[in-house]
Amino acid sequence: MRFCKTIIFTLCALLLSQSVIAAPQPLDRVAVQVDDGIILESEIQDMVKTVKENAKSNNQSLPSDNALRTQVTERLILNHLQMQMADRIGLHIGDLQLDQTVGNIAKEQGLTVEQMRNKIEATGTSFAQYREQLRQEITIGEIQRIQVQRRIQVSPQEVTNLVNMIQQQGQKNVEYQIGHILIEIPSNPTSEQLEAASKRAQAVLKRLKDGADFKRTAIASSSGPKALEGGVWDYMNVNEMPTLFAEVMNGASKGDILGPIKSGSGLHIIKVMDVRGQQSNEIEEVRARHILLKPSPILSEERAKTVLEQLLEQIKSGKAKFEDLARKYSEDPGSAAKGGELGWSQSDVYVPEFARTLDSLKVGQISEPFRTSHGWHIAQLEERRKVDATDRVNTNRAHQLIFRRKFNEELQNWLEEMRANAYIEVFDQK
Repeated sequence: MRFCKTIIFTLCALLLSQSVIAAPQPLDRVAVQVDDGIILESEIQDMVKTVKENAKSNNQSLPSDNALRTQVTERLILNHLQMQMADRIGLHIGDLQLDQTVGNIAKEQGLTVEQMRNKIEATGTSFAQYREQLRQEITIGEIQRIQVQRRIQVSPQEVTNLVNMIQQQGQKNVEYQIGHILIEIPSNPTSEQLEAASKRAQAVLKRLKDGADFKRTAIASSSGPKALEGGVWDYMNVNEMPTLFAEVMNGASKGDILGPIKSGSGLHIIKVMDVRGQQSNEIEEVRARHILLKPSPILSEERAKTVLEQLLEQIKSGKAKFEDLARKYSEDPGSAAKGGELGWSQSDVYVPEFARTLDSLKVGQISEPFRTSHGWHIAQLEERRKVDATDRVNTNRAHQLIFRRKFNEELQNWLEEMRANAYIEVFDQK
């Protein structure tokens, strides 16, 4: 009888423990559906946490949690849409290219990769998580370049007109750091919607003129592309700004608040955060050559890098000349026939990874294999020189300014079109 009681007691205890273990424990939930993909609640919380930590380290105040969550959710929606498009066209950033980017970032900070890893993990972020975030940033940058660049055309007449304007201005280079708040207006708005948007814009404008923090106000109120960054754009010349901004910048000074300015997107409020100017006609040019191998289904990333390492060893040992190997192996049709010669130019005409590599080399030095969006390279810096190239500087700069202005405008249009054509469903918080 005592044995039976013991068994019954044990079974009851086991059943009780199983009922406790079986109690449902919510781990995560779907917060937003973006076409065929989803955004998890944990993604939103992680980004909110990151924004708050960054704001704290920069002594930056933030709006309410609801306003911040709205901005974070919108950013994640656009990120997911861009990553989905990258998947559709087969754009993927491989580990070798990612390793190179991590190495470049560490070098710019004066650290080894291991030291940077320790620094990142000391903040509570895993290095693997940092790498994947970086992979996403590179992918988004590439998909924007691919999709937006082909929508832009810069005519010779536009360049000529801007060169003439630059010359008339005494070739001065004045750049503005702009704070931007957009009060969005719906498509085909009613008079009530227009009036409501106008009242919101006037209320925001009054808060700013009364001394409210611009960045906090932008995060809380703006529907613009830089809302999560406090509405602050990088330094821009008036000729590369969106036309709407440029038209009101004449004579503007640091601290000025301009607007509201109406456009098809809504009502814009602009603050001149800073102004800087510089003038220079002298530029540094580099003469370089390279060998390019393009990864393919036949030539893997690892194999392309290995082949270049073997070619580099042949050059260093004196068994072969750079120019001969370039003619034989390089897949850059423009330079291969010339022994890899790229001629004289400023380093910033090349893609960022190539430009950084050239800037880091000494005259005569050959780089280790490195990855760009074009493929795998080895490059040799042959010469450096400084030249007075006022006309060329003005022409190149005019083209770049017009391109960047149109890129900023088309990027916003592209993002709006992509979001408008997507199926988005935001689920209520539980």
